Amino acid sequence: MASDRSEAGRGASLNLAALNLALRLVVKPRLARTKEPVAARREFECAAWAVFRAPPYPLWLPGVVPGPAGGLVVSRISTGPVDRRRVILYLHGGAYVAGSPRTHRAMLARLSLLAGVPVLAPDYRLAPEHPFPAALEDAQAAWQHLYDAGYDPEHIVIGGDSAGGGLAFALLSRLCRAGTPPAAAFAFSPWADLAGGSPSVAGNARLDPLLPAGRMVEVAAMYLQGHPAEDPEASPVMAEFPAPAPVLLQHSQTEILRDDTLRLAARLRSFGGAVTVQDWPSAPHVWQVFDGWVPESRDALERAGAFIRAALRPEPPPPADS
Repeated sequence: MASDRSEAGRGASLNLAALNLALRLVVKPRLARTKEPVAARREFECAAWAVFRAPPYPLWLPGVVPGPAGGLVVSRISTGPVDRRRVILYLHGGAYVAGSPRTHRAMLARLSLLAGVPVLAPDYRLAPEHPFPAALEDAQAAWQHLYDAGYDPEHIVIGGDSAGGGLAFALLSRLCRAGTPPAAAFAFSPWADLAGGSPSVAGNARLDPLLPAGRMVEVAAMYLQGHPAEDPEASPVMAEFPAPAPVLLQHSQTEILRDDTLRLAARLRSFGGAVTVQDWPSAPHVWQVFDGWVPESRDALERAGAFIRAALRPEPPPPADS
């Protein structure tokens, strides 16, 4: 079974229009100019701290779990009463060269509140210092940590955004092929084809208010470092998904990665997957991080939270005096 939902009939809010203008005039040119990943990381961290809004009283607990290169730093993020017997494993975006659980913790705190479960976000190794498949190995290690901690696969949902979305579905392919799929998987604007084979990369190059299409090949090369982009574990639009878990994908009609989402959905459906695709007409890439600024962000996160709740059916914690 597959379903799709579009917001094409609804106009963009004034806040979203203002956000798109600011991104187009300020952020997109800066992304086009920034050459050094270290500088991109620093700017992303600063922007996230200054701009992204968390709900009141989130809990953020950093820790270290076993990883393929020693200790893997993870963040446990939750807001409000949550069912700690269930969990979201979330892989942040940032083109494989930037981003961290810190850049995404405001959005993840909101998602935890809406889904009723905590989030585990690994600080996976970044390129170019750590090329493919380092990030995927760390994602697998985070999954293994949850399994070793007593979580059954049917009590875990995996997700991510942009590069982290591609990473989540590369991990999903591994898990499906191993016969241990999670309860569900989701992605916001996944970067699922590092070979750049989606027509929207060129077709939406001018429409996309955030991502400079001309940098995609260069950034992919920083991660791949000579490894074939057609490897399904780098580009999950080419992966196999036997008996896949239910999937939710959200994207914008005007972003350059629009067709990565649509092709990934088609690939999953070819394996019999139940895939829900939700699109918004003019939102920027991964607009969900702007929760608290634009209503479209909250709308998308609420729908993602409902999807996760349906997959996990979290139970409220017992009363304090029981």
